Amino acid sequence: MAHQHQQHDHAHGHAHGQDTDIDWAGMAHHLESQAELYAPWYERALAWLGKEITEPGLIVDLGSGPGVVTGLFAETFPGARVVAADGSEPLLDRARERAERLGYADRFATLAGELPGSLGELDYPADLVWAGRSLHHLGDQRAALTACAERLAPGGTLALMEGGLPARFLPRDLGFGRPGLESRIEALTADRFARMRADLPGAVDEREDWAALLTSAGLKHTRTRSFLLDLPAPASDRARAYVVEQFTRVRGGVGEHLDAQDRETIDRLLDPQDPASLQRRPDLYVLAAHTVHTAVRPV
Repeated sequence: MAHQHQQHDHAHGHAHGQDTDIDWAGMAHHLESQAELYAPWYERALAWLGKEITEPGLIVDLGSGPGVVTGLFAETFPGARVVAADGSEPLLDRARERAERLGYADRFATLAGELPGSLGELDYPADLVWAGRSLHHLGDQRAALTACAERLAPGGTLALMEGGLPARFLPRDLGFGRPGLESRIEALTADRFARMRADLPGAVDEREDWAALLTSAGLKHTRTRSFLLDLPAPASDRARAYVVEQFTRVRGGVGEHLDAQDRETIDRLLDPQDPASLQRRPDLYVLAAHTVHTAVRPV
């Protein structure tokens, strides 16, 4: 995710309105598998939210993608109506199928269109708006926060997942190649994230002080909490498949900017016949920390 993300992917499975260079629908399987792997993280974060807010009547998942996280909200808050809001109709179709399959379709709806403008189509204000790493795909983040705040009911909560620590999957020294491969990948993906932000329509440079930005949107009682995802070695088959996909995306994304030795190292990691590959090594793990910021609309 670039920035605070590894390979600029999202541990939420969300798609967004203004980042037009990304084929979100084509990433559907990856977005679903990623969010499902990170489910333990979401469960802890949502349990914390449940202690911070009263039982919500309407929850909006802003940038929901295929709806994995929307479903976790439906499970955590069984009395709430949940809305998956996204700019990709194919991903919203998958969210509807998930709601039917998991049994919450009777209190589930979708909202298609560019974010956050499509929130204006809500029938009534939301008690909780969740933006899981969707805000940074919008050019003017301050204006987007203000638009979200305006769609909250009095006493409603806006919760953002932004920032944290980059995910790590491997020991610093792999036993071949130069130690510190993941640190070099993170530096390149941070630059890539900055270029992505700069190229967004209406991009505005903004200091990422989320508490201050939430306050500037007219919200109160800001809180911040970070949660750890720790899937230790040896990795499960699901985690291993996820890491393979992550490094495959690195190779096709920032790989050209790595030196020849690092590219060779990644190629070995991706070769299932190599004893030191991601598919076979026993020291593979998933470790990441993500941060949630919340604030409340005054009554």
